[in-house]
Amino acid sequence: MSRKPKILVVGSFVMDLIVKTGQFPNAGETVLGLDYQTAPGGKGANQAVQAALLGAQVTMAGRVGDDDFGRRLIASCREAGVNTEFVSVDGTTYSAIGNVQLEVRNGTTRNRIIVVSGANMAIRPEDVAFLKDSVAEYDMVMLQLEIPMQINELVAAYAYEKNVPVMLNSAPSAPLSDELLSHLTYISPNEHEAADLTGIPIRKDGKRVNMDDVHKAADILLAKGVKNVVITLGNAGAAVANREEFLYEPCIDVVEVKDPTAAGDSFVGAFTASVCAGLSHKDALHFANYTATLTVSRMGAQPSLPKLPEVVALLQRENDLTFRLSALDGLK
Repeated sequence: MSRKPKILVVGSFVMDLIVKTGQFPNAGETVLGLDYQTAPGGKGANQAVQAALLGAQVTMAGRVGDDDFGRRLIASCREAGVNTEFVSVDGTTYSAIGNVQLEVRNGTTRNRIIVVSGANMAIRPEDVAFLKDSVAEYDMVMLQLEIPMQINELVAAYAYEKNVPVMLNSAPSAPLSDELLSHLTYISPNEHEAADLTGIPIRKDGKRVNMDDVHKAADILLAKGVKNVVITLGNAGAAVANREEFLYEPCIDVVEVKDPTAAGDSFVGAFTASVCAGLSHKDALHFANYTATLTVSRMGAQPSLPKLPEVVALLQRENDLTFRLSALDGLK
């Protein structure tokens, strides 16, 4: 049996407070909601949980508050098999929360999210200093932008010095230094974040995408030293670009969309785990699209993330296995 890939995630924990409504309120307006629930989330924790549920050996580093949300957030990661020994508890602030609004209307679901960062922004350089030496133990480092930029830059530099690949999910949108970009093996923005980073709006008409725009945006990021650019395009699919290849796959439209909240995190976690397991970019793109498709068919962030057998079962149900199942042995 192949060795399980070892992935380090340095990132955020967020307790999502989810409200479903038939119509988003306008400014100054009150509307009645249809449903309410809480669910563990945060881009870092979501991606860690997704990679772990798919079979990777995942370690998470981050910070929560000394409160009930913090305890629930850590417990959710542990239940998925994530090693949380490097998650610290901060008694001086609160765990982050995400105000998630879902509008269910005319058969479609849209979301709006406000994150209050709390303990995520209290991570200090000394909290990740141990990685300067130990980062070499991992096959990939995953980062996002819900923690201080200084921490992302430090961790990326540590990994780069040890020749460990780095995946940055550049969300939520923020300016990135040329130095950070030069340390990245993968960057994964969505179409809006890609436009913010490059100045190239990616034009879409429904599920049709202007591929010239995608090429141009990817080329700008590649020119800054990123080795691979993975752009997610919402209901239009996703693309992967580097100096040798350009791959595009449309969205897998085989489920009813109930909650798109964690779709991007599911995709990034699945893409990273499958690449670390040895899949080609083409196959990893296909696998990640199917993983994210299952995610949007369920409510909540982490509660919606699928396990490996569920993704394989959907691929088989749709008769859409483009690679041998043995390629996933590293995740079993």
